[in-house]
Amino acid sequence: MDSITKEERYLRAKKRITELKEFYIHLSVYIIVNLFLSGAQIVDGVTEAKSFTEIFSDMGMYGVWFMWGIGLCFHALKVFGSHSLLGKNWEAQKIKELMEQNKSN
Repeated sequence: MDSITKEERYLRAKKRITELKEFYIHLSVYIIVNLFLSGAQIVDGVTEAKSFTEIFSDMGMYGVWFMWGIGLCFHALKVFGSHSLLGKNWEAQKIKELMEQNKSN
């Protein structure tokens, strides 16, 4: 019989849903705030009669996107796990592959 009770599975699923919801809220706030800040900077550049290239070559516009994006990536790794990048069984498959290679040497 399964050692994990129905209640434990429910609590784990509920915790997982909470983590996913928090991540998607973080992602939504990231997009909305950064679009607002970028839009404000574009409007400011237009009112100062800056050229298109001057407005978009200002690296300050991209700084918030980039730095906050790093934090968002770490949040995504925490929620989805590093196995989402390499596959769930990647480590076990790699160990098996290396053991097979060492066996033939």
